[in-house]
Amino acid sequence: MFKIAGALNYLIVVFLNAFTDLGHKIIIQNTIFKVYDGDLLIVLTTIVNALILLPFILMFSPSGFLADRFAKKSIMEYSAAFAVVITLVITYAYYHGLFLLAFSMTFVLALQSALYGPAKYGYIKELFGVQFITGANGAVQAVTTVAILSGIIFYTVLFEGFYTPDLHDKHAVLEAIAPLGWLLVLSSVVEWFLASQLPNTMQEASKRTFHLKRYIRGAYLFKNLKTLKRKQEVYEAIIGLGLFWSISQVVLAIFGEYAKRSLGVSNTIFVQGVMALAGIGIVVGSLLAARYSKYFINMGLVSIGAFGVALLVFCIPFVHSMSVMAVMFMGFGIFAGFLMVPLNAQIQFLSPRVHLGTVIAGSNFIQNIFMFFFLVFTTLVAYFGVHSEYLFFMMGAVGVYLVWMLFRRYSVDTFWAIMEIIGRTRHIYRYVGLENVPQEGAVLLLGNHVSWLDWVVMQLPLKRRINFMMDKEIYHWWGLHAFFQKGETIPLSQKASKDALHIAHQRLLEGKIVGLFPEGKISDDGALGKFYRGYEIIPKDYEGVIVPFFIEGMFGSMFSKYKPTEKKSFFKRRIVTVYYGEPVSKDTNAQELREIIQGLKK
Repeated sequence: MFKIAGALNYLIVVFLNAFTDLGHKIIIQNTIFKVYDGDLLIVLTTIVNALILLPFILMFSPSGFLADRFAKKSIMEYSAAFAVVITLVITYAYYHGLFLLAFSMTFVLALQSALYGPAKYGYIKELFGVQFITGANGAVQAVTTVAILSGIIFYTVLFEGFYTPDLHDKHAVLEAIAPLGWLLVLSSVVEWFLASQLPNTMQEASKRTFHLKRYIRGAYLFKNLKTLKRKQEVYEAIIGLGLFWSISQVVLAIFGEYAKRSLGVSNTIFVQGVMALAGIGIVVGSLLAARYSKYFINMGLVSIGAFGVALLVFCIPFVHSMSVMAVMFMGFGIFAGFLMVPLNAQIQFLSPRVHLGTVIAGSNFIQNIFMFFFLVFTTLVAYFGVHSEYLFFMMGAVGVYLVWMLFRRYSVDTFWAIMEIIGRTRHIYRYVGLENVPQEGAVLLLGNHVSWLDWVVMQLPLKRRINFMMDKEIYHWWGLHAFFQKGETIPLSQKASKDALHIAHQRLLEGKIVGLFPEGKISDDGALGKFYRGYEIIPKDYEGVIVPFFIEGMFGSMFSKYKPTEKKSFFKRRIVTVYYGEPVSKDTNAQELREIIQGLKK
């Protein structure tokens, strides 16, 4: 992925964009933190966050139009040039102690980001392609988070270095930290230069026009919102991201006051440092999400991420140790990465290229609408003196709704994601010849059977769900039956084998993958046993093929019948390899198939 021309350049541009935006925000927030206390501190912090959100709401239609009308590389280049001008004005405001000007420039800098965003994220699909869309999103999320994390630490440490306890006036504080403005300017200049070097990935010029009157009347708004709703899954992903970011914004907005009042922490390095650990968590979570999405976008991760976020937010008011809080914030970030990366990748993947900029701008619009109203709610609650503990509980309740919404759509994917996470703690999976499994059409997947987890190993690299034939007693296991049923597993017993084969036939007629083990049982010695001819009874009137496979590495594990006397180290993961043969005719008999599978082991 990183060998693609312009990939590293693009990631550095993404880093510098977030680093600069965050730098000014931190300087303003830390100034407010030093000068104000109590409810006013929450209100002003919330207003700062609102100033960052508003441009994304106001610029929904223009930013989407620009990203679809012009080359996304050009949008990023000119936006970076605009950032240079903005940071020069900010630096002027710092040196002259003009707090209101510096405060208002937060809005202008966010305006630049709002115009920049759809092009920046739409560029991912154009530059990296569908093959690397999840990995690229993971990398972008990780880089953005590292930028935010390093920006928080970098600018907070320098802020504390310039700040002295005798500075109690906001104007004096700005004058004291004024040299930091030049660092913002430098970052913007470097970003501008690198953005100008990016390759132009626009395949076809657009001839769209933008009419200001239609924008003012709201015609573009309603039209673009309809575009978002064309695919329900895209729209639900956007809503999911909106709810997540709303929870995150409120938590970050109130944590400073909570730490100062309930935990007695007034040093901005400690407060920002704990919140910055969420950034480290997001980096880890994003990279893990990309790893678990190696073969396809793993949507099961989003339910896991939402559950972790909701649980941790609920727990914050019960924790009175900054050390424990630091661990919790890092966990929050990991779960956030699980949630954000697949949802963003799914939005980009399912959106047509011609409307990609509009969809991403619309995603920003809805997410920021959610965040804005949540922050207004936070401001009102703080104004009436409601303690921050209650706000944490409220956000936890929103998290519970988010879990329900995502799990309802991705329940089966969630089951498989959990199985993969557990499996990868003990195994290293390798898949050879995976391209031999057709992306569409009926497939009869047949191979050896060496452990109780063979069905898990086979499913992990495939987005298409395998309709496994499994023992009827296992099919009815308590706690797993609902997942087996929703996953369209086919129950098999000696008394009802014809019924199972009939169901398998119907699934094949529907163009699905049906998986079974012709040996009929788990191997006792690891050798390939006799193949039974049951699958040959399935009528051949479907359009499809047989794909043979051979599983190596599971025999001798705790899930196989054979247990070696020599125990392996618990910390050493078992290497499991699955070999897929080239598709063969559905008329291939059991003996021929056995010989083919016997020859798959390399």
